[in-house]
Amino acid sequence: MKYFPLIWATLWRKRVRTIFTLLSIVIAFLLFGMLETVDYAFAHAGDGVAGANQLITINKYSITLSLPLADVQEVRAVPGVSAVTWITWFGAYYQESKNFVFALPIETQSYFDVHTNTFVVKDDEMAAFRNTRSGALVYSGLMKKFGWKVGDKLPLHSTIWTQKSTGSLDWTFDIVGTFDAKDPAQASQMSSNVMFHYELFDEGRSFGNGQVGWLEERVSDPSQSAAISSRIDALFANSSNETKTQPAKDFSMTFIKQFGDIGFVLRAILGAVFFTLLFLTGNTMMQSVRERIPELAVLKTLGFSDGGVLALVIAESLLLCVIAALAGLALSYATLPYIQQGLPGVELSSNALLPGVAVAVVLAIVVGLPPALRAMRLNIVDALADKR
Repeated sequence: MKYFPLIWATLWRKRVRTIFTLLSIVIAFLLFGMLETVDYAFAHAGDGVAGANQLITINKYSITLSLPLADVQEVRAVPGVSAVTWITWFGAYYQESKNFVFALPIETQSYFDVHTNTFVVKDDEMAAFRNTRSGALVYSGLMKKFGWKVGDKLPLHSTIWTQKSTGSLDWTFDIVGTFDAKDPAQASQMSSNVMFHYELFDEGRSFGNGQVGWLEERVSDPSQSAAISSRIDALFANSSNETKTQPAKDFSMTFIKQFGDIGFVLRAILGAVFFTLLFLTGNTMMQSVRERIPELAVLKTLGFSDGGVLALVIAESLLLCVIAALAGLALSYATLPYIQQGLPGVELSSNALLPGVAVAVVLAIVVGLPPALRAMRLNIVDALADKR
């Protein structure tokens, strides 16, 4: 630490240049933190869903293709399946498209049979939901977000389903109760959820009647999940609606990947940012050392070893990169609540920020090593004569 004042002084030799370099690194690591957090969140999107005791059956060729509701009866008869329910993608928002709502048309009995120990719902509100045809259960956090209360009308705009009676994409439900997640790990995945009656939806929609998006099964013995999946798919082999059955976690990842390879896109952006940053910071360090060649020669004259001079330049690079990186990562951490608003149902974790420190150290060594090696190899006589 006794050399810290010297390193600090050389770092601020050219204040304007240092400030702009620092800002460049801060912005780069702000982007790193934000994008890496999103990538980490999507990569672990299935971690909070049910384990191997829950399976999901989709159309073999695409999640966007539907299945006949009649398939439910055949799946129920498969040995090892203890409960079956069905879901269809509703695609809804509240008032504005940015207010995404994950609305689920569910069959009130079978859905909760499959998702045992998943939801916390008051008995009276569950009874009201089952007895109210237009009723809806809303996640408590979503109620607070929009200021809704039990008894309110809930207008939702579907991006897909028009009503048979009016031709409108607007649907209205009655909020009869709220629900919460029993497992805190699943809470973020329910942050925008609304559940309403499948019967109302199926009878009210103008097309696709008798079709469902996917089936969800609960199995009695998780160790038999693979065998049960094969049995289910064998039922519909060579039919017009062949199926693919997989664990719930795998389904979550499949659902996300339909939007593209998010990880590749994010890594490509980060790669471009850090490629540019590498040249910018490297040029700053090279220029800084080139301007101080006589001073470095004086240090050698005073007794600093070649290794000592190399260590000073590397330390300067580390100080520059790590301070700016920590500031950028801190700013990215502060943006997590705002990113979360744009990614309902996806849990963001600050764990994704930890690799940023290692990246900062690697960056510092890569950009600091070439000028440090040059400083180490300086010939005192030539350097004092300023023969660069």
